[in-house]
Amino acid sequence: MKKTSTRLADGRELIYYDLSDDTVRDATDRRPLDATVTTSEIRRDPLLGDSVAVASHRQGRTYHPPADECPLCPSEGERLSEIPDSSYDVVVFENRFPSLAGDSGRCEVVCFTSDHDASFADLSEQQARLVLEAWTDRTSELSHLPAVEQVFCFENRGAEIGVTLQHPHGQIYAYPFTTPRTALMLRQVAAHKEATGGENLFDAVLERELGQERVVLEGEHWAAFVPYAAHWPYEVHLYPRRRVPDLLALDEAARTEFPQVYLELLRRFDRIFGTGEPPTPYIAAWHQAPFGTLEEFDGVTRDDFALHLELFTIRRTSGKLKFLAGSESGMNVFINDVPPERAAERLREVASS
Repeated sequence: MKKTSTRLADGRELIYYDLSDDTVRDATDRRPLDATVTTSEIRRDPLLGDSVAVASHRQGRTYHPPADECPLCPSEGERLSEIPDSSYDVVVFENRFPSLAGDSGRCEVVCFTSDHDASFADLSEQQARLVLEAWTDRTSELSHLPAVEQVFCFENRGAEIGVTLQHPHGQIYAYPFTTPRTALMLRQVAAHKEATGGENLFDAVLERELGQERVVLEGEHWAAFVPYAAHWPYEVHLYPRRRVPDLLALDEAARTEFPQVYLELLRRFDRIFGTGEPPTPYIAAWHQAPFGTLEEFDGVTRDDFALHLELFTIRRTSGKLKFLAGSESGMNVFINDVPPERAAERLREVASS
């Protein structure tokens, strides 16, 4: 992998990740852009104890542009985009309309491929491995920023999810706090550790799940299963078999196998509802240990956390979506219409031939 860092016309950082070590990246951003102005601030809810990012400047962000005006495609001739070069393998750049900025953190865009009509599932194993290396590198770099406490790599896919740019891409949020979902996990880990005299909750969950009918697929170094209490109609958790706190700690064997397992998982997601259906909308979310202090979680260290990816779709059946209604949105109590065992069975049925 070759990494080349440059700057866009408004001062934002852009980084090329190339498969070939002899690739030269010297194209400049020719757009007449003014310096980026953001209004992000973090406000803490005193009743719930969580935080909300207020970012009014995002109202003007790019919304469903035609394909020939996609800002994530390479620049070509006089059609100038966010990527100055005429081609790329993987690119990461600072979001022009970030939810988090400055003392409030940082937001980045990850372009998986220059092919506008592709998806992550269309990538080769070599390309998917390069994306993994980019996620890992950005996790490392962002963790050293003074304002950053947790790094979140994720992909939103599909208009039903709210994606406004159809080019295959994901995002990275670098938060100045530990996110509420991670905090809940850490509290459960602490309570389980205390109650069992030191047992790790993630290890216990993985061991229990691998013995059940909810397993979707297994490799030597990774395992994927539908969790016992899945919130979403089709939801899969992907774990490395050796517990590590973050992407940085994955060994070479796990990195090598990851593209094989993850690409197969994504391709199965696209076959859940049969042929003729639009591509399955999904969210793919990496959960990594926070880089800040964990003093509030009694007796828990970063090494007690388990890196894992959660992949889920909001489509519950052909042509129908799972909406978050009163119980889910008002009380955070999910109601799942698809039994997890049936979801796992379906995901095994649609395995590649």
